[in-house]
Amino acid sequence: MNIVAAHYRTGETWEFSLAGRRVKSRRRVKAKADALFGPGFVDLQCNGFQGVDFNHPDDTSEVCAEAIRAMWETGVAHVLPTLITASKSWFKENILQLNEALALDPNVQRSVPGYHLEGPFLSPVEGARGAHPLEDIAPISTKLWRELQRLAEGRFRIVTLAPELRGACAFIAALRKENVLPALGHTLATHAQVAAACDAGALMTTHLGNGCPQMVHRHANPIFAQLGEPRLAASLIADGAHLPPEVLRSFAAALGARAVLVTDAMSAAAAPPGRYSIGKLVIEVGTDGVVRQPGSANLAGSALTMDRAVLNFAKLAGVSLADAWDAASLRPWGLLRKAGVVRTSQPGSTVIATNELKVLAAMHGSRVLWSCER
Repeated sequence: MNIVAAHYRTGETWEFSLAGRRVKSRRRVKAKADALFGPGFVDLQCNGFQGVDFNHPDDTSEVCAEAIRAMWETGVAHVLPTLITASKSWFKENILQLNEALALDPNVQRSVPGYHLEGPFLSPVEGARGAHPLEDIAPISTKLWRELQRLAEGRFRIVTLAPELRGACAFIAALRKENVLPALGHTLATHAQVAAACDAGALMTTHLGNGCPQMVHRHANPIFAQLGEPRLAASLIADGAHLPPEVLRSFAAALGARAVLVTDAMSAAAAPPGRYSIGKLVIEVGTDGVVRQPGSANLAGSALTMDRAVLNFAKLAGVSLADAWDAASLRPWGLLRKAGVVRTSQPGSTVIATNELKVLAAMHGSRVLWSCER
C-alpha cells in the first residue's frame, strides 16, 4: 500500500509504503498528494469507545483492549483512558481491568501513556458536579489517592479536581512532584482559587465551559476565572453540543495555543444511537449523536471521535486545519511532557488521512497500528 501525502502544516510531500504491520519506507517525493499526514492524535480524556465502557466492571479487559485498538481508526495513536467518580470497589475493578487490557497487547500498552482520574475530588454542588454520582464525590484524600495510584501501578497521569476543596493546593503541588498533570474541573472556583491552584502547579482545565451550572454570575464565574488564566491550557469538546459554535469560536480566540481538543467520549462513540453506560449511569444517544441522561437535557460524556473533533474545531471555531490538528496532537503531548509524563518532544506517531480527515493509516514509528487495507 503506497500513499502520497502532504505534511499537514508545511505541505511537504512524502510517499509512505506500508506492508502489513510495518512501514517499509517513507521518503520525500515530488508528486501530487491525495492525503495529509501529521503527528498522531492524543486524547487526554476518553471514558469508553465503540460500545465499551472503561468505567463498568462488566466490560472485560479484552473488550477494553479492543476499544483502544478501534480508536486507531480515528487517528488516536495515544489515549488516556478516563475513570470518573465511583465507589472504591468500582474503582478497583475498573483499574485492574485496564491494567490487564494493557498487558494483553504491546501496541495497546504503547498507545496509553497513562490513565486520567476525573473525580472523586470534585465539587458536590449540583451543576458543577455534572453527571458524577453525588454519593461517591469525596473530599481530597491523600490516602485514597495513594491507594488508587498503587492499584494503577503508577499509571494515573492526569487528575481532574476542584481547586476550591480543602487541601487542593497542597495536593496539586504533590501531584506535580509525582509527574502527574493536575487539571481543574467540575468546579465553582473563584479567580483567586484558580490563581492559587496555578501557583501550586495546575496546568490545565478539563472541558472548559462544561461541568458548571447553567446559571452563573455574569463576570465572577469559574469559566472566566479559568479562561483568563494564562498558565492554564484548556481542553474543549468540539462536538457542536457541549459548546455551541459561537462559544467554541470565542474560546478558541481567547485561548490561542492553549486550546487542546479532547473527545470526553464514552461507550457510544463510534457506535449507533441507543442506550449505553458510563459507570453507574445509563445514558442515551439520540439520532443527533448527543449523549444525555434519559429524560434530561444534561450532557454525560460525548459520542465524539477525534477525527471529527479536529474537523469540527477547524470549521466551527474558524481556525486552520493545521492549528486544529496541533490542538489534538502536539499540544496535548506538550502538556504531558511539561508534567513529566513523557520525555520526548514529539509523540513519535503518524496519522495519514484524506483532506476530510478520513483516516487511512495510523502508525507508531515504523509500526502500523491500523490501515484502511487491513
